[in-house]
Amino acid sequence: MWVKICGTTNLEDALAAVDAGADALGFVFADSPRRVEPAVAAQITRSVPQGIVRVGVFVDESAERIREIVKEADLTAVQLHGEENLEFTRGIASRGLKVFKAIAVRGGFGARMIAFAEKGEVDAVLLDTAAALRGGTGLSFDWGAVAKYMPAPGQVRVIVAGGLTPLSVPYAIRILRPWGVDVATGVEREPGKKDREKVRAFVKAAKNCNL
Repeated sequence: MWVKICGTTNLEDALAAVDAGADALGFVFADSPRRVEPAVAAQITRSVPQGIVRVGVFVDESAERIREIVKEADLTAVQLHGEENLEFTRGIASRGLKVFKAIAVRGGFGARMIAFAEKGEVDAVLLDTAAALRGGTGLSFDWGAVAKYMPAPGQVRVIVAGGLTPLSVPYAIRILRPWGVDVATGVEREPGKKDREKVRAFVKAAKNCNL
């Protein structure tokens, strides 16, 4: 199970996530208590192993600005949480840069998920609670209701976010069978500050979950 720890704001938290076995770190460049400046993100990304996926989280940012931040912060992926359309995701894709598109779980999300996967040139879609899509409020969606819309394994890479915790992530994985999971609020002491033990417990629970 691929695991991303999002809302990284400092090197100590980044190294704790890496040490726990996380596959990816997320850096928020939109309005948020977890927002980080590109220069700070660069100091962090250049101090973690190169194999860690370094994800910039953006909300309706211009393609030009995204490319500037990707270069400055030494990112290997972008996660788009706004109203970006298929044309935008196709345009931002480039060699070596992964693109994840966040989809709010609300009416029509299943069709949008498939459309971006098939036509948007994205590497994965990320399902998040509609109310939490832009703010990371730590709310979960109805996993049971969404399960019937999940694509067959291997068809679309789906990352699940929204209200996950070390205790709940195994249930979400067993119900939804995603490719990956993403957490911020569920492993924090306070917004932007991680709880090392929660991070370790989350990664362990996700990685050890038997489908």
